Amino acid sequence: MSRSKSKRPRPSTPEAPSTASQVPSSGAMSGLDAPGASAPPEQASSATPAEVAGPPSAPAATGAHPVRSALRLWLSAYRVEVMLFLVAFAVLSSFSSQRFLRQSAAPHFIYQAQSWLDGRLDVDPQVLPNLEDWACVRLVDGQKVRCEGRPRQDDRWFVSFPSFPAVVMLPFVALHGYQFNDTSFGVFVGALAVALFYSLLRFLAQEGETERNRDDNVVLSLVLAFGTLFFYCAIRGEVWFSAQVMGVALTCLYVRNAARARRPLLAGLFFSMAVLTRTPLVFAGLFFVLEALCPGPDRLAQLKALSTTWKSALRKLVLFGLGAAPLAMLAAAYNVYRFGKLGEFGHSYLFNNRVNVDIDRFGLFNIEYLSRNLQAAFLKLPQVSLSPPRLSYDPHGLTLLLTLPLLVFLLVPRTRPRLHWPLWLTVAVCALPGLFYQNTGYMQFGFRFSLDYTPYLLLLFAVGGWSLRNRAVVAVLALGVLVNFWGAVAFRGYTEYVRNW
Repeated sequence: MSRSKSKRPRPSTPEAPSTASQVPSSGAMSGLDAPGASAPPEQASSATPAEVAGPPSAPAATGAHPVRSALRLWLSAYRVEVMLFLVAFAVLSSFSSQRFLRQSAAPHFIYQAQSWLDGRLDVDPQVLPNLEDWACVRLVDGQKVRCEGRPRQDDRWFVSFPSFPAVVMLPFVALHGYQFNDTSFGVFVGALAVALFYSLLRFLAQEGETERNRDDNVVLSLVLAFGTLFFYCAIRGEVWFSAQVMGVALTCLYVRNAARARRPLLAGLFFSMAVLTRTPLVFAGLFFVLEALCPGPDRLAQLKALSTTWKSALRKLVLFGLGAAPLAMLAAAYNVYRFGKLGEFGHSYLFNNRVNVDIDRFGLFNIEYLSRNLQAAFLKLPQVSLSPPRLSYDPHGLTLLLTLPLLVFLLVPRTRPRLHWPLWLTVAVCALPGLFYQNTGYMQFGFRFSLDYTPYLLLLFAVGGWSLRNRAVVAVLALGVLVNFWGAVAFRGYTEYVRNW
């Protein structure tokens, strides 16, 4: 199909407590409090990245230009986040290599965004870059069915994934059209996710949820960036990996506002964004529910007392729902328009896809898929050949014990603080549906679906009490970085397959 020519276009001490309470809230999007303008540098640097600069009177007092003064204060408050962003961006873009300079071979979200700008809700079939993982709908006797055989002129084509990444790309596609580079955009989002994860860790330390100091939180943020499957996902572009990386960034914002159900409206908003980026994250809503109903430490007593304290919990749940509702309703209406079902995002309508036989026989979720998903997640090992010497991987999966070896320490935590069980339950409800899903994630390095709950697993390690100076921990961290370095270098995905790199 031709492309359109239009718009081508030792036990360590926790981090210092925040000084945010000294001034009123700024009303920033993430709902974090602003650091006081008069705070000393050590305190100002502990502010979270969504916090903003001090009161408007601060620049006038020094006689400095307001914009420069605000920027200087912002950089002082967020210097660790900025450095992490720059380091992550530099490393990820370097490993992205020639991909960084060009659009990937699976830029589905760009085509969806451009179709909206062109005033249509489906995608123009004349400009599709390929036929991989697109949903095709055909009207037969008044019913919407999956296209079979040769495409027809009246078939309707859609992106078979949740649409929020296309929303985020919309202004950039408006400037660059179909030529927008989703690979470099994905690297930028990946670097931002690393900074946001550090912000989340620092917030939890300030709230007394962990005993990690700044150095610990920096290390754990770098572990997310380079010691997990996030590494190879963030450097590729491509529709599948772009969504997972953006899902990590939105998860950080969601958890930041959902902890203790402190900002339910914003938690609901970020939750809906995350779900409309990666649908498995709908199960992460359990984290907010637990924080609203029984934050602990005596959860059983709190549940029993709900008969008298239900009004406060209900208010938080209602606000959470109100935050999530606008995007949820828009997505549901879009799904009904496209596929005739509220919760259908397109995978039942994949055109000429290898998974269609299984979907037709067993559905999207079935116990029949459990065995192969367990193998992909936990049992598949690297493939070693001696003649000639060669180390390779199975594109269906690779055990999490190699790609995220920190898992072993989660089974034997040193401490079980307040967030221990909410995080474990959130991991469980996010992971289990994926084990019954019709697809292992092929083509991939490792079991990429685990990236949806990797932030929660790293948070479990953060609250679990293991010292990052422990020799066994250091060895496991080094193994994770080494394995994922291999994945970032060795993985050959759809871009290389199509372009024969």
